[in-house]
Amino acid sequence: MTQVAQEIPKIGLVMEAVKVVRWLKAVGDAVIAGEPLLEVESEKSIVEIEAAVTGRLTEILVQVDDEVTVGVQVAWIESAEAPTAALATLSGPTAKPRTTPEPAPPQVAATTGSAARDGERIRSSPVARKLAAERGVALGTLAGTGPGGRIQLEDVRRVVDTTPPAGETLSPMRRALARAMTLSNAAIPQFNVSQSVDWTEVQFLRRELMPTLPAGTPKISVNDFLLSAVARTLMEYPELNATFSGDPDSPHARIVPSKGAHVGLVIAVDNGLLVPVIHDVERLGLADVARRREECVERALKGRLKRDEMEGATISISNLGAQGPDRFTALINPPQSAILAVGRQRECVVARDGAAVIRPQSELTLTVDHRVADGRLAAQFLARLVALLEARDWHA
Repeated sequence: MTQVAQEIPKIGLVMEAVKVVRWLKAVGDAVIAGEPLLEVESEKSIVEIEAAVTGRLTEILVQVDDEVTVGVQVAWIESAEAPTAALATLSGPTAKPRTTPEPAPPQVAATTGSAARDGERIRSSPVARKLAAERGVALGTLAGTGPGGRIQLEDVRRVVDTTPPAGETLSPMRRALARAMTLSNAAIPQFNVSQSVDWTEVQFLRRELMPTLPAGTPKISVNDFLLSAVARTLMEYPELNATFSGDPDSPHARIVPSKGAHVGLVIAVDNGLLVPVIHDVERLGLADVARRREECVERALKGRLKRDEMEGATISISNLGAQGPDRFTALINPPQSAILAVGRQRECVVARDGAAVIRPQSELTLTVDHRVADGRLAAQFLARLVALLEARDWHA
């Protein structure tokens, strides 16, 4: 038997630390590889961490409410399985849980000393008082450099220039989003292609299919048609169903293909965004897509996404709905290779068979990682996606 270290795996590209919420097993309990072992709170959701191996839990190294960084050991499991290179054993060093305290808010810098006073009146110039009032600087904390200790404009400016601007500290989710989008903008060469889509057939099919669905099936939404159409298009254009890995300057850089169509759906939650992933969408009918989408959205809104619902996508859909803009572009969610931005549906006058007709339309904008695909492939992908959405070849 070997003692194998259970560590906190990385969940998403930018996760750095988690807080232990609940242990699902106690010391002495039998565990099975892949079975939920503990729950942690990441910057995005409550996530179950699975046991690394099958065996018996012999020691718990971190407690509920402890904050630990990714890669830190949290338990020992006694197992007959041979540990892989990714797992530590007793022959190696034992990682200690580490906490990451929030930094203390910066202090307002001020000059030393006190301002000269006439009785209770602080001696200061009118322009100094005006600037101090505008920027919230207490004159009584300043040492004046003018005659008799009078506070001058420059005395106030010295404090203003060293005082950080007021504002709210970032929530963990907003901090994770900021890191991801900074990485996206800095590391991924992105370009956009756009095309209009006519929703006439989708609207017709929604009305036709709903009465045929089994009782309890969620209402089929436009997002379900989008998820299904994107998945079908990915299978026809596997070059886009991939992610880029490594340094472009390295001979080890790779484009890694995906075995299935795993599609993310951008969800707005309090103080941020989540992108739950629906896996193997190409295998699902519209009713199953609707059911899986509803489950993912519900868990996202409750902050209870499963680990596999946060990983594995190659593309995401961002649909801002009826109140959204006519057209917008979205940043790729690393390490994915593309994102589809869906403008609001509106009535437009278009030409059909030589006549002007009114049709419900939206602008679709596909943002693509230029390391994975070029403009021609992206344009073909988007054209095929639009063709599928405008066809009647759908099954509930």
